Amino acid sequence: MAFALPVIQKNTLVMKFGGTSVGTPAAMKQVVQIVAAERPQWKNLVVVTSALSGVTDLLLKMASGDTDLLAGSAQTIRARHTAIANELIADLEKRQTALDAMEAIVEQILNLCWAISVLGESTPRIMDTIASAGERMCIPLLSAALESAGIPAQPVEATRLIRTDDHFTDAHPDMEKTHELTRQVLQPLLTQGIVPVVTGFLAANEKGNITTLGRGGSDYSAALIGAALPADDVWIYTDVDGVMTADPRLVPDATTVPVCSYREIAELAYYGAKVLHPKTIRPVIEAGIGLRVCNTFNYAHPGTRLVADLDAQPGIIKAITTIRNLQLITLEGRGMLGVPGVAAKTFDAVAKTGASVPLITQASSEQSICFAVPASSSKKVIQTLTKAFQSEIQSRDIDRIWATDEVGIVTVVGEGMKATPGVAGRVCSVLGDHQVNVIAIAQGSSEVSISLVVDGTQVQEALKVLHQLIQ
Repeated sequence: MAFALPVIQKNTLVMKFGGTSVGTPAAMKQVVQIVAAERPQWKNLVVVTSALSGVTDLLLKMASGDTDLLAGSAQTIRARHTAIANELIADLEKRQTALDAMEAIVEQILNLCWAISVLGESTPRIMDTIASAGERMCIPLLSAALESAGIPAQPVEATRLIRTDDHFTDAHPDMEKTHELTRQVLQPLLTQGIVPVVTGFLAANEKGNITTLGRGGSDYSAALIGAALPADDVWIYTDVDGVMTADPRLVPDATTVPVCSYREIAELAYYGAKVLHPKTIRPVIEAGIGLRVCNTFNYAHPGTRLVADLDAQPGIIKAITTIRNLQLITLEGRGMLGVPGVAAKTFDAVAKTGASVPLITQASSEQSICFAVPASSSKKVIQTLTKAFQSEIQSRDIDRIWATDEVGIVTVVGEGMKATPGVAGRVCSVLGDHQVNVIAIAQGSSEVSISLVVDGTQVQEALKVLHQLIQ
């Protein structure tokens, strides 16, 4: 059943739908109903979509070089798109057009995957073409589904809108060129009352080669398009009721945060909250655009409104999030005391491994540096550091470089913490009362977040305990 809203004409809205929002016939039908309900409210409407849930992972498995996977995976992809087309696209000609577009992309991907298996290797450029295929297959399907519901729509690949550098798999947008192209391509469609259905996640370099914006980059795509038009609002549709006080899978009594500041959501996104891509925030801040996170499957719920500034409220811990499967790497040695450049040399070496570093601490005595890396990267990081500091190890200026067992980072976020003395003390005390050991702690100068490192086996317990501090 369609949703009914009183008509209040506003200017431009960009709506982004995630993979679970379009992953089944029932889910995509819900998307069509949401777009139909919002369209009378806005002069211009742009839809940005991810691939069907699970399709990108399937495509990446196809690119592994294992040819035994290809036929079955391709058939799974065909079947899922066909099921949606059969249910939501009444017009046989439009249905076939959408399926033909899907089939052409599947054939392209199969050819690339066969080439990878023959050569025994791939390139970042080829991987971007493969990884982005799910979005390219989704837009003709969703566009035709909207048209079947009486909404004029047209698929648009973001290669025509977003221009980036040549850093395949995690490209950086050229904002000026992106603004120019986005307006040039989308404005004529919007003037005609057409809803552009745009691929999230992917873009193109100057040569027109497909690039991608990093996993989960469809949020970022929506923000870039919203900033370019410019839009009044960007709404990110997912499968939860906005930003939650904690991961509801780990903390069953987690609730929705009604309003978040951009600083709060930046901390949450960086420290593991999956609800929003970390890069999404900058374009909307700079363009002064509203941002909302809401639930495709609970349309009536207001979700979370994100705002530029929020008055700090004493005692407010807004939300708690985690990063799991990490290890702490420690460099220690009495010879490090007062020696300039040790930290710079350390993180230059770590950067060369490609490992991300979500947390850093250093003893005031300067005799140790400690930082977190993904557990899957720790062995390579230690090997690289051991090589970089070979002379210092031989001269005993550095005694050892070692890693802990698996740990997790639990981050407490809230603007109100900076106006409330003793928050860090309360956090550590309540963890201690429940026998959760804090291995390391870090707090930024903004005082919006406190990050604590705990044993990997105690992450969920730490989350549950700290969630009780949210008022």
